[in-house]
Amino acid sequence: MIRIEPREKISNSSTIFIPIIAAIVSLLFAAIPIISAGANPLIAYVEMAKGVFGSVFAVSEMLTRATPLIFTGLAAAIAFRAKLWNIGAEGQLYLGAIAAVTVGSGFFDLPAIFLLPLIIVLGACAGAVGMVAPTYLKVRFGADEVVTTLLLNFIIIIFLQMLLEGPLQDPMGLGWPQSAPILDQGMFPPLIDRMRVHSGLILAVILAVIAHFMIKHSVWGFKLRAVGENSSAAKHAGININRSLFGVALLSGGLAGLAGVSEVAGLKGYLTADLSPGFGYAGIVVAMLAGLSPIGVIIASVFIASVFVGADSMSRAMGISSFLADLVVSVSLLCVLVGGFIARFKIVRAGTGTRFYD
Repeated sequence: MIRIEPREKISNSSTIFIPIIAAIVSLLFAAIPIISAGANPLIAYVEMAKGVFGSVFAVSEMLTRATPLIFTGLAAAIAFRAKLWNIGAEGQLYLGAIAAVTVGSGFFDLPAIFLLPLIIVLGACAGAVGMVAPTYLKVRFGADEVVTTLLLNFIIIIFLQMLLEGPLQDPMGLGWPQSAPILDQGMFPPLIDRMRVHSGLILAVILAVIAHFMIKHSVWGFKLRAVGENSSAAKHAGININRSLFGVALLSGGLAGLAGVSEVAGLKGYLTADLSPGFGYAGIVVAMLAGLSPIGVIIASVFIASVFVGADSMSRAMGISSFLADLVVSVSLLCVLVGGFIARFKIVRAGTGTRFYD
């Protein structure tokens, strides 16, 4: 007989090394389909690196891809710390985008100094609204927020499609299901001329730094950690669990909404039903790779973005499917989960105390 026992203390180094090992192992596993395709893995990874770091344009494309991942990664990381399993960042992203194009496409004709902040605030508020119903159902009736937030994604996307065929449809779009473009003064300024990377990246990094400081050094952060680690003890200590969960939910949804704002007001300029290739779901992987650390979210987002952008470059150069990126991301998440289990628990043989691993 064997049994699983929790470790008395979790090593701080494991928090750092588990994501690194996960990334390395995922690249090693990805070498298998590369070899089966008749290509050299080393050459393939060199092509990936060139596609990410080979030029200023390549780096800018990687950072452009990382920007929404930082927002959705923060949304997942903050919610998961409170044991609030927000799987609805994809839908909340679209709510933020809907608010951005509604306000920014001419509803308010304001100068940039007013219009862009208004778009950002209302986009965040729209994303936060997407977490109200699931959190209420969890608090009031004990409903599983994994199910409610996940199903709400599909409802929001269907709602978006209805809007793009009706009130939000661009009258100059020849019937194409897309919104009217956001006014120039409502767009994020570019960081580099003639490149797609925009100042939404700076906003994402600033919010990650603020989130790190708040979680580590504020009363709010202490309450969040207390609710996530032991809600019964937190309640006994006088923390209002329901209020804390609602606060975390609104913040998480707001950050996911900002991902939608960054895509329409920073990159595309208008809204379509295929705005996101899955940034909301990828944000969960980012959060797990980061160990739910806001600063780690920045690093994990850069890694995930590098994998996807590099895989596209490798596909063009060597004829290898770009779906290899999905394999790397999936294996990375699996390795993080396995590594996290090993860091938290040990397996021993019952009655002897013999440890299978330590």
